Amino acid sequence: MRGVVFDGEQVRVLDDLAVRDPGPGEVRVAISAAGLCHSDLSVLNGTIPFPVPVVLGHEGAGVVEAVGEGVTHVSPGDHVALSTLANCGTCAECDRGRPTMCRKAIGRPGRPFTRGEDSLYQFASNSAFAERTVVKAVQAVRIPKDVPLSSAALIGCAVLTGVGAVFNRARVERGDSVVVIGTGGIGLNVLQGARLAGALRIVAVDNNPAKETVARQFGATDFLTSTEGVKDLLPTGADHTFECVGRIELIRRAIDLLDREGQAILLGVPPATAEASFLVSSMYLDKSILGCRYGSSRPQHDIALYAELYRRGELLLDELVTATYPVEDFEKARADAEAGRVARAVLTF
Repeated sequence: MRGVVFDGEQVRVLDDLAVRDPGPGEVRVAISAAGLCHSDLSVLNGTIPFPVPVVLGHEGAGVVEAVGEGVTHVSPGDHVALSTLANCGTCAECDRGRPTMCRKAIGRPGRPFTRGEDSLYQFASNSAFAERTVVKAVQAVRIPKDVPLSSAALIGCAVLTGVGAVFNRARVERGDSVVVIGTGGIGLNVLQGARLAGALRIVAVDNNPAKETVARQFGATDFLTSTEGVKDLLPTGADHTFECVGRIELIRRAIDLLDREGQAILLGVPPATAEASFLVSSMYLDKSILGCRYGSSRPQHDIALYAELYRRGELLLDELVTATYPVEDFEKARADAEAGRVARAVLTF
């Protein structure tokens, strides 16, 4: 079985991996497509520390091959999009409808893969850069078979995080103003989430002018290459700002650009020890700084919703897929993603 493995020093596409059968409450999925997300790259450069060796990937879709005891909501042959949220479903947070806060879903990587006598870790409870993976049943969400799997793969991270941040965390309302800093895969989904929510002014900021066309396609009413011009468009500030890059100076700018009662939502991932500063006095106008894990999503509900919005022509998915690569071309996909040449690179099996 093929898969993309990082051993702490180098990343390789191997063809001699194996994955165990699903146990009770688990599902084995044959992966058809998987998006290459910035978080995967962050493991490679050390921004996200993770035990190794690890099979990478966390944004995938495929076909159910087998289910373990007790699994009834999906069956072999079903098409599914995978979430990274291996929540328990029984704790107080899950019961309140906040599965992203489930403590059992964070920081407990399993080892369902083997290579010879060695076991390998699973990244983000998912490892979609493998021909087959085993996930908790709650992570597998059935989708209609007319949704292309290469597009459906992106729902599980980029769409859940970006659109979810708009709908579930910021709760953007019709007529609001929105500033999105960074128009990669997450930022583009924030843009289209703001469009779907009915925001009146949606300002995209990215230092790459070549991204203007796609930013406007996803919902931007304005495009800037620097945050310096935002106040010219929104003199009193924005109702919502979304930092989608993960740089502390841009986090500060997101806060400074807020109007009264505005809120800055942090989606980019800086190094784990990074610290940001802001003027405390500026917060006494009822401004807020909000962290956001995985779009504050409920994957079983939200993935099905986004798939249906796609089928209605309201949510853009195909347009996110800039290029597809056979898994053997991982290094080319990585280079294109790191250079900003793609909105989303998708690996196929």
